[in-house]
Amino acid sequence: MNFVVEAKAVFKEYGNIVAVAGIDFKVRRKECFGFLGPNGAGKTTTINLISCYCKLTRGSLKVFGMDVGGEGRMIKALIGVVPQETNLDPDITVLENLIVYARYFDISRLRAREKAQELLEFLQLDEKRDDLIPNLSGGMKRRLLIARALINDPRLLILDEPTTGLDPQARHLIWEKLRGLKKSGVTMVLTTHYMEEAEQLCDRIVIMEEGGIAAEGSPRDLVDRHVGREVIEVRATEGEERQILRMIKGMDFTWERSGDTMYLFSRNGNMILRRIMPVLKSEFLHRPANLEDVFLKLTGRELRE
Repeated sequence: MNFVVEAKAVFKEYGNIVAVAGIDFKVRRKECFGFLGPNGAGKTTTINLISCYCKLTRGSLKVFGMDVGGEGRMIKALIGVVPQETNLDPDITVLENLIVYARYFDISRLRAREKAQELLEFLQLDEKRDDLIPNLSGGMKRRLLIARALINDPRLLILDEPTTGLDPQARHLIWEKLRGLKKSGVTMVLTTHYMEEAEQLCDRIVIMEEGGIAAEGSPRDLVDRHVGREVIEVRATEGEERQILRMIKGMDFTWERSGDTMYLFSRNGNMILRRIMPVLKSEFLHRPANLEDVFLKLTGRELRE
């Protein structure tokens, strides 16, 4: 089977609210597939559909060739889910959280203890095995959620914002562990608000907007296709903006303005910069284009709540 997840014209509606609006995508074996988008774009709803947490309204969604509507129990036995919210049992120890969860998969208590110990060592939590959950840091809790999701040796790991709120050290440790899992053959689907996280982990990405898919591709392909290779940010007045646009008229570039900043996107920023330097009086920054530029260009720069 080449595809672990296959979605065709998938809709999820809550009354008059369309959370997912007829999307199509496929997740290949052994890849990390990412969903990006602003709040309310439909990312979490989509992965909840994949993990059989909620029912789709219409369309076709298959995981390992099985339909999420009628074969949810069999699908759940093959996947691991790391939720956005921490839902560990605060009244039992770190080790017991894993052992108890393993029983949902009919794993014997002896094997569950062995597997739990292996996972705690893998995620550098062995020294915390006898601690209660309230005594763990945020990073430790996120790592324990990943350990719990791996207790049944899943063929598909689903991660909803796995490193939100973590410090850089904890985030990089989790990235390292997830890259190791992908190398071992685990297919992953994740949502994230961190563009660097998507670039670090994802082979392919879809950017969602208002329940639909605005773009799909590898991080590098998305940057090249929608932005170019370089960005020049200029704190330009309206007068400077008019001058700049007049001087680069006919050149290969796109641009937009947000607040006090003018953004120039080009495949040859040096050429643009040489042309506009005689009139450039404001602060500017010349840098490589990145996935965040694509995200903001496709979904807008206004704040979403």
